[in-house]
Amino acid sequence: MTHENSSGDLAADRRYQWGLGANERGDFDAARDLFVQTLELAPSWAPGWFALAQALESLGRFDEAIEAYAKTLALDAEDAFGSALCLANLGARAAPKTAPRAYVKTLFDQYAPRFDRHLVESLAYRGPQILAEAVERAAPGQTFAHALDLGCGAGLFGATFRQKARFLTGVDLSPAMIFQAQGKGLYDRLAVADLVEFLQAEPEASAGFVAAADVFVYIGDLAPVFSAVSRVLAPGGLFAFTAQDSGEDGFRVGADRRFSHGEPYLAACAGQSRFTVLEISAASTRKDRGVDTPGWVAVLRRI
Repeated sequence: MTHENSSGDLAADRRYQWGLGANERGDFDAARDLFVQTLELAPSWAPGWFALAQALESLGRFDEAIEAYAKTLALDAEDAFGSALCLANLGARAAPKTAPRAYVKTLFDQYAPRFDRHLVESLAYRGPQILAEAVERAAPGQTFAHALDLGCGAGLFGATFRQKARFLTGVDLSPAMIFQAQGKGLYDRLAVADLVEFLQAEPEASAGFVAAADVFVYIGDLAPVFSAVSRVLAPGGLFAFTAQDSGEDGFRVGADRRFSHGEPYLAACAGQSRFTVLEISAASTRKDRGVDTPGWVAVLRRI
């Protein structure tokens, strides 16, 4: 990921591009050498430091990778590269409570034009179908006057769920994703916003259903989200979501810069925010290099 197209030095830019190519081929030694050369010419260019850090991590040179990630973070105060997540994965700092806002926005703004095709074709993404099936198990045939799709992206879940909602609202941090969703004509209302801030501004008890499909991989501490959803849902309303499985209690950050959560943690967050658990079951919403990624699908009812 880059959020600056050029270092300002053409020779550095060429070496950087060659390094990216070497990285993609799996020649991490060559990539490292090229990124070192890049930084000799452009020593304060954050993309070069981040690329070097990734090459070093791929080589198992973790102490050096930590130094390079820390340098990236020092040069990139908003953390559009997600360096804090990488440092947490390597044990160099505590996991942040959420992915940096600039990282999520940059990631999905760049991803938006190819989002649907990449998810479905490359990652065999099936989160919306799994979530819709879980809702149908929990509330067969039920429809909702107002449904909220948190982190709606380009509208994959909206397309699956549209017939169950008389009024459908979508919210996403990425303007480019919201633009993609607008083009599909699925939503009655769309907003570019942080999801917790959006929920806090919504009227109390104004929704009958809230969904978060493949959203919690960018949020570690779910307590503020569950609390905000609980306030917006009317009593008896449903909250359905997917999450990756951490294989332990609590939450952690993986090498993919995504958060995963344990089932006991999800159940505890539910109990603390006035939810009854209708279902938390194992489900994989996507593949990683051809292998199912362990995860959860959950449906909660607002007490």
